[in-house]
Amino acid sequence: MKRSAALTAGALSIAVLTGLTACGGGDSETDAAAADTPKPTPTGPSPAERLAKLAITKADVPGYNVEKSSEEYLFAKSQDEVTLDKKVCAPLAYAMSQLPVGEAQADLNRVASKNVNSHTYVTLNAYEAGKAESAMAGLTKAVDSCGTGFTAKAKNNTSAFDSVTAEKADPAGDESLAFKATLTFRGVTHTVHSAAVRRDDVIAVYYAVNGWAIADSRPSDTKVASVVAKAQNAKLG
Repeated sequence: MKRSAALTAGALSIAVLTGLTACGGGDSETDAAAADTPKPTPTGPSPAERLAKLAITKADVPGYNVEKSSEEYLFAKSQDEVTLDKKVCAPLAYAMSQLPVGEAQADLNRVASKNVNSHTYVTLNAYEAGKAESAMAGLTKAVDSCGTGFTAKAKNNTSAFDSVTAEKADPAGDESLAFKATLTFRGVTHTVHSAAVRRDDVIAVYYAVNGWAIADSRPSDTKVASVVAKAQNAKLG
């Protein structure tokens, strides 16, 4: 990953400079004192701090309200709380529940809305080198394997999806994918849409749903707001 490469290069530079300095003249007392001095090490923001800087704000999407997701309405608070009838579909359940996909070092959630009928949820995930690619691969496999739907449960919550279908993803980042899923609630069918974009060791997951339509038993087909996705993808670099 670019971030890992930068840190490695910084560490090598410090090691080389330290070695060259040690080759210069000087008495043993000075050399011993220098040897006891802690060497500087490369530092940088933590994964959580990186994500906080990358997350979209109201300024990035004019006309939209952007805020942190409320834990009150979360399907589950962690991957460990979720059980599925088809284990391979787990990445889909996580993506549509604002949970990290794969083995993330850190994650954060935002929700962007223009009105009560459309909400686009954004989940940013930061990974160790190589883990982001694995997470995307798992998500791709889940889309391909779960076409006939799946059921996810967490405590007293149950989400049953009737179908999952891959969709054409807008080119973004190093790789991207998109899918839609259908569910039936009180005899009414709803379609939700999701997408994921990886840039280096960060993945942005998008999920769009009309909660009010579901609650009111009105059919819905809610797509990820393109302006929100484009703004977030731009901040990923």
